[in-house]
Amino acid sequence: MEKETKKITWVVLAFMCFSCLWGFGNVANGYMFFDGVKVIILWLFMFAFYLTPYALMCGELGSAFKDSGGGVTTWVQRTTNDKLAYYSGWMYWAVHITYIASMGSGGLKTLSWIIFKNAEFYDSIPAPIVQATTLCVLLLFCWVASKGINPLKSLSSLAGTSCFVLSILFFVLMFAAPVINPNGGYLHVDLTLSGLMPKLTWKTLSNLSILVFAVGGIEKVSPYINDMKGDPAKEFPKSMIFAVVMVVVCAVFGTIALGMIYDPAEVNANFDSYFANGTYWAFQKLGQYYGVGNLFMIIYAFSCLIGLCSVMVISIDAPLRMLLDDPNASKYIPRKLLKQNKHGSYVNGIKLIVALCSSIIIAQMTVPGAATVLKQLVKLNSIIEPCRYLWIFYAYILLKKNSEKYPRSFVMTHNNRLGIAIAIWMLLVTAACTLMGMYSDDPFQLGLNIITPVVLFGLGLIFPKIRKAEDAKLESRNR
Repeated sequence: MEKETKKITWVVLAFMCFSCLWGFGNVANGYMFFDGVKVIILWLFMFAFYLTPYALMCGELGSAFKDSGGGVTTWVQRTTNDKLAYYSGWMYWAVHITYIASMGSGGLKTLSWIIFKNAEFYDSIPAPIVQATTLCVLLLFCWVASKGINPLKSLSSLAGTSCFVLSILFFVLMFAAPVINPNGGYLHVDLTLSGLMPKLTWKTLSNLSILVFAVGGIEKVSPYINDMKGDPAKEFPKSMIFAVVMVVVCAVFGTIALGMIYDPAEVNANFDSYFANGTYWAFQKLGQYYGVGNLFMIIYAFSCLIGLCSVMVISIDAPLRMLLDDPNASKYIPRKLLKQNKHGSYVNGIKLIVALCSSIIIAQMTVPGAATVLKQLVKLNSIIEPCRYLWIFYAYILLKKNSEKYPRSFVMTHNNRLGIAIAIWMLLVTAACTLMGMYSDDPFQLGLNIITPVVLFGLGLIFPKIRKAEDAKLESRNR
């Protein structure tokens, strides 16, 4: 009986999946990048033909390797070899570099809204000052991570939950606002077929990486498939479908709610400013509709700030530990990076993070405007982050090719050829969206989008060669 009480119901797993997958920022990003409510059809396509099979694949991989806690790296190692497992682990770590570099700027923006309650102050600060401050923030949080402490960890769950709740409350309260305040000045939302149909221009295609980026990360809940109540073959797909339905509801109704506030033409005319401040303006307007001033915006901003600070420390420390603690991966890493201090932190690894993140931060000192900095970093994240999903689909292809070797309680499809075909589709879509997402009319953004992945993933190819030379040198000394 005691073991049974620890089991997770399909409803609980669905909410776990939803809370780690979705947020109000995803809704706002989609609205800004895809001309308002025209993103709804793109969201529905992405949920049906990408998120759903992605979730079910992760469930099958988690079920096949239920005794391994290493996630994607373990899946690759069990289906291939240690060397490829290292590359997948390195990529999982490398994608956090751009994420860490962006969180400092995002935190400063949030703090500015809390203090000054407007967008003008932050947007008026020259980019060199913003980036110099961001660099100081990075150094501070890297120092905190090196001490093996994170005083914000206990608050991160609360902050994440509050952001999640506020995301849902936003569209619920927006739909109720016209009843409470009929003269609020709401915009008409065109929900006709012509108003919803997106234009398949190069701009649309090059921004699809934003949507792929938004729906990624569901592999985090795959280890829990084996802790579910009942038969995972029945309970897990039910859980994932429910989670996808919740995401669809939030994406569709959240987009319509934003359409009641923002004119897409106005957004496009002042894109950088709306992209940087749109979520805060939305909650600020919501508070005005209900006669509570900036209350909703301040609550939202505080929850974002606490969450950003906590996630920044965790993102510096946790992925690095996952990479360097793994004996299958660490044997390909230069020995100097394996050095630990008395707190157990990988000090030279943290220094490498400082060097890589600082390069991105310093490069953006030439960008005209603080708002543009945030837009560039989100776009950069959208082409870097999905690269790690490729390893999931690759591992799934190999799992299906050798299906009889891996007993599991849940399968997405018993037809191995169909499973492989779906995985190939997912791999090609992810790769295509990432490559198209690199394109930009802005030469600086284009250079940033190309150089950053080349450097990050190039280091992953170089490090095994350095380690091999070190081992050979050490072996010759010991003879």
